[in-house]
Order: sequence, then structure tokens, then C-alpha cells
Amino acid sequence: MYSNNNRPVFLDLTRIRFPVTALASIGHRISGAMLFLSLPAVLYLFGLSLQSAADYARVTALLSSTPLKLLAILYSWSLAHHLLGGVRHLLVDMEIGVGKRPARLTAVLVLASGLLALSISAVAVW
Repeated sequence: MYSNNNRPVFLDLTRIRFPVTALASIGHRISGAMLFLSLPAVLYLFGLSLQSAADYARVTALLSSTPLKLLAILYSWSLAHHLLGGVRHLLVDMEIGVGKRPARLTAVLVLASGLLALSISAVAVW
């Protein structure tokens, strides 16, 4: 039986450095899951806010709490990142930006734009 002694004994995930394109792809998947899982709550709050003035006041009071402000900031990041990551993937499907340098550049642009959206929404919410 063949034995390779150069294999790692354990895999330390904190030491692995992912390429920027992998970070953009992982962020796209995470943001998509966040959007999908939060959709029922967002639709419920939206529907509740449209029923009456008292329900609208209730929703605005609920959204002014700190935990839901943080969730709103995260939700706006997930919207921005998923939209821009989706556009990036569509461009790659059309064979635009397939090379190594353009792929890295678009991944950096998606991540930077997501951070910009995160900071803008944090300022807007607070």
C-alpha cells in the first residue's frame, strides 16, 4: 500500500488564504441564502405596514430597535453584494472578464462595492 507522509495531519481553516475570486463567490452564496431566508419576514413586515396607520407605526417602532437595525444593515449588504455578484457572473457567462486579471478586478470591485453599501446603509440606518 502506498503511503504519502507529506499529507497534512489536520486542516486548519483559519490558515487558508482564499483568492479574492473565491471570497466574492462565497459572499455571493451567503448573500443569496440570507436573502432567501429573510424573504418571509420582509414580506410579512411590508404587508403589515400597508394594512393601517397603526400597523405602520408598529413596524417602524419595531425597525427602530438595535437588533433589527443591524439586520437591516446586513440585508442591504446582501442585496448589494448579490446583485453585483450576479452581474459579475452574467458577464462571465457572456465570456467577458474570464481572464485571471479581469476576474480578480471584478471580484475586488464586487467586494469593495459591498463594503461601500454596508457603510452607506450603516450611516443611513443610524
